[in-house]
Amino acid sequence: MVRPPLTLEERLRGEQLGRLLREARGGRSIVEVAAAAGMSAETLRKIETGRIATPAFFTIAALADVLDVSLDRLAVHSAPAASAPAVPT
Repeated sequence: MVRPPLTLEERLRGEQLGRLLREARGGRSIVEVAAAAGMSAETLRKIETGRIATPAFFTIAALADVLDVSLDRLAVHSAPAASAPAVPT
């Protein structure tokens, strides 16, 4: 089965998610975080660079747990600007 190409919105959302995960990783290595989350370093690298723009929920849940980031924060901050709910400051 061939996947349909990603929309521009999906690609942008994937890039934003990747930036958030990179920031949350901080100084920890890709290898360290990927191993702790139960995935390959290459998979994490692809997510962080937006090449996997729509990773599976359980993949993101594992990363959120390892990086101590809430799924709510990831969802809000990786939504496209037009549909992102306002975040109280």
